[in-house]
Amino acid sequence: MKNILTLVLLALLPMAASAKMKSPNGLLSMKAQGNSLVMLYKGTPMLHIAQWGFQGDSPSTIQAAMSRASTTRVEADYQMIAGKRLHCTNRANEYRLALSPRSVLVVRLYDDGLAFRYELSGLQGGALPRELTAYRIAEGQKRWMQQWSDAYEGFFPQATTARQKPVPTFGQPAVSAEGYNCRWGFPALIEPADGLFVLLTEANVERMHSAACLWNDTDAELFRVVPDDNPSIVSGSWHTPWRIAIAGTLDRVVESTLVTDVSQECRLADVSWIHPGVVSWIYWAHNHGSNDYDIIRQYVDMAVSLQLPYVLIDAEWDEMKNGHTIEEAIAYARERGVKPMIWYNSSVGWVDGAPGPKYRLNKPEDREREFAWCEQLGVAGVKIDFFSGDTWRNMDYCLDLLESAARHHLLVNFHGATIPRGWQRTYPHLLTTEAVYGAEWYNNVATFTTRAAAHNATLPFTRNVVGPMDYTPCAFSDSQHPHITTHAHELALTVLFESGLQHLADRPESFLAQPREVQQFLGQLPTTWDETRLLSGYPGHHAVMARRRGNTWYVAGINGTDAQISVSLPAAGGWAQGAGMLFADADPWSIQPLDRLPATITLQPRGGFVWVGTNR
Repeated sequence: MKNILTLVLLALLPMAASAKMKSPNGLLSMKAQGNSLVMLYKGTPMLHIAQWGFQGDSPSTIQAAMSRASTTRVEADYQMIAGKRLHCTNRANEYRLALSPRSVLVVRLYDDGLAFRYELSGLQGGALPRELTAYRIAEGQKRWMQQWSDAYEGFFPQATTARQKPVPTFGQPAVSAEGYNCRWGFPALIEPADGLFVLLTEANVERMHSAACLWNDTDAELFRVVPDDNPSIVSGSWHTPWRIAIAGTLDRVVESTLVTDVSQECRLADVSWIHPGVVSWIYWAHNHGSNDYDIIRQYVDMAVSLQLPYVLIDAEWDEMKNGHTIEEAIAYARERGVKPMIWYNSSVGWVDGAPGPKYRLNKPEDREREFAWCEQLGVAGVKIDFFSGDTWRNMDYCLDLLESAARHHLLVNFHGATIPRGWQRTYPHLLTTEAVYGAEWYNNVATFTTRAAAHNATLPFTRNVVGPMDYTPCAFSDSQHPHITTHAHELALTVLFESGLQHLADRPESFLAQPREVQQFLGQLPTTWDETRLLSGYPGHHAVMARRRGNTWYVAGINGTDAQISVSLPAAGGWAQGAGMLFADADPWSIQPLDRLPATITLQPRGGFVWVGTNR
């Protein structure tokens, strides 16, 4: 297959049997400690895998398995359509450790992290055995972990203990006997030593897989990797998803593509119809869907004025008011050169009392008919909402939706769904996923108002590391609950948060009242990046990131604190060369052309900035 998305060069090069377990650059290594495994970065212990294998096995010791390990070199080079980096390369040393007659632990040490999975053979058509993998995260270590929920919508509070009381969430939280939360969602960020970080997640969820999370219900320091419900009956061979630990300094974590590196290559023969872009979006301003034809027209007209390629017609379009129909709304957008996308209820999560349209995608024949109708009308993509967690049935349903949407050339946005686990490489028309506590929550509770700035400054180091994030940024006005971030902070989120479809949250009159330079910025905003660099930051405090598209650098930074701060930026790098435009804090804006990016930026409380400069 000669498509650029599937030109993957994978070399399995034999290595000396006596090779130590280490990454190609030698910075990461693995060692046995008792009957556990420890990952080290430059000799500093980073991650303790305290338990491994499967229930019912009688494995040899980990030292014995390591002494017999076979070793190969993995090298890959591939292209993405969207993401933090379009051209991705990686290399790893792979070690195969025979744990028992039926199970092999495959360990890959990449230059930026660890990936491992189990491969089972000789299964006799019964239920899958229970995985025993567990990480030990010591009390006292800083961590940013999210209480698990179906939709992965919550804060990542900084803590030094797992003994945290549960907070209200979707569904019933899991609580230990002592009353503490004991179920945690991926990704989880740990700081095992000052300035060194590990981000835990998983990747390459396939059919007959469920997604996993972390449980510490038996020991506050022992976090078990627990796949969700999976009743698959398997004969012969089977393997788990990859367990991932991105490791090193914070910039290595943020810039890593390890989640897609280990995921299956693109399955689509033709990707020419997949076009990322910025989206005009209705729900935020009205706390309602898109059943009002006149309001839909306003957002289409805004897209025309700002030169945005897409408009999302959100929930309730099956109950259109004003004597109009969804077909008329789609036609209105297309006649003006704006590509429409429409919303569907997945009908497996929130159904009772939820908006429609419902039950149109669940059965294969209904799904094909509905997506064919979308394609015929000229709909560019679908937003599918309200899934019910990480079970095998949800994962297979998502894959069914992706494969059907691809047959009908429809872009996909999963909402109320699990985090990205590498599907954005395998199915590149999956351009974004929610799984984030985003700007939508200005509609629902007041909590977001006071905590949003610190939360925004945490997401680049946690949720957005693993894949595209439909936070729906950039609100200058207020929704149901006010926000206290500055205009420059809000504008910076459009660059800081990576998403192949970037939905703009605010109302048309707010965007069209902004200075001409801001409107031009939004109309020219890329949603894919050739390169991403973390320039400065610490979770919850501040984040400054440089992203390049062609010869143009976008540098965006936000302050997550309630105090004024000054941030020093690296002098070296293309982002510092050439003239550009600086959008910064004032009342409400400071917009000025400058000969170069300043070496130090002062950020107001909950403030931000954006620099756009082109190298000539």
